[in-house]
Amino acid sequence: MKPYDNRAWFLVLPALVIMTFVGILPLVAVTNYSFQDLFSLNNPYWVGLDWYRNIVTSERFYASLLRSFLFAAIVLSIQLPLGIWIALLLQRSHRFIVSTVLVLITLPLVVPWNMIPVIWLNFINPNAGLAGRLLAWLGAGFDYKFNPLHTWIVLVVMDTWHWLGLVVVLAYAGISGISPAYYQAAAIDAASQWQVFRFIQLPKMKTVLSMAVLLRFMDSFMIYVEAFRINAGGPDSATAFLSLDLGEEIQAFNYGPSAARSMVYFLIVLTVAWTFKAATSTRAPVAMEPAK
Repeated sequence: MKPYDNRAWFLVLPALVIMTFVGILPLVAVTNYSFQDLFSLNNPYWVGLDWYRNIVTSERFYASLLRSFLFAAIVLSIQLPLGIWIALLLQRSHRFIVSTVLVLITLPLVVPWNMIPVIWLNFINPNAGLAGRLLAWLGAGFDYKFNPLHTWIVLVVMDTWHWLGLVVVLAYAGISGISPAYYQAAAIDAASQWQVFRFIQLPKMKTVLSMAVLLRFMDSFMIYVEAFRINAGGPDSATAFLSLDLGEEIQAFNYGPSAARSMVYFLIVLTVAWTFKAATSTRAPVAMEPAK
């Protein structure tokens, strides 16, 4: 039996060092600051759980929490089915079409986050933007500045344009990894296209789709740049998400409350991710086994 070599741990040492400096140490520092009133970093004042108590008893916190969950739910309910559908279409397409579509649909992923709202603000500008002028010509009366529904539409469409490519790539990777033997077995059993998707493709995509859900939830739940640049949380706080409340605290130099908010948000995301992982691991659908 080959002896176990502990020197292999040295291979992960660089990653552990990086995670310590960019993840663990900042988390410890923010946790410490959340229990203090920081007039300055050199003059902290211990307040205990006061900042946390103020947050959980604030009506504004629960309103922002509801809006953040609602936005994450909307974008997931759109991007996940749409991404899977596009991946299924690509599976039956020519290789050149697949390559072209994948390149085009993933281009928004490389655009810097701070440029995404700038691009869309110009795109929906009624005086110069293509979409804005088209809507004005149709007499749609689209007003994202003062109509909450229109603001939400802009944010959802913009987020979908930005991140749909991630879901498509992950879903297509999952489908491409399915052995042809499964499809041959399904053809022998005269399985319908829906049965192939339900009992073969969807279970085989479980891992990559779980990754897509978690990544998209964590990002959409804490959306900041897009919502701030489009309408700064307006109109009438209709798009005031949790991240925008945190941004206001930081800009007001309220480091203690902002640290407490960061910890609360971190615990919310961690709880949702753990719950999702536990729920998906409890009962996993079993894919049809090919005939032998």
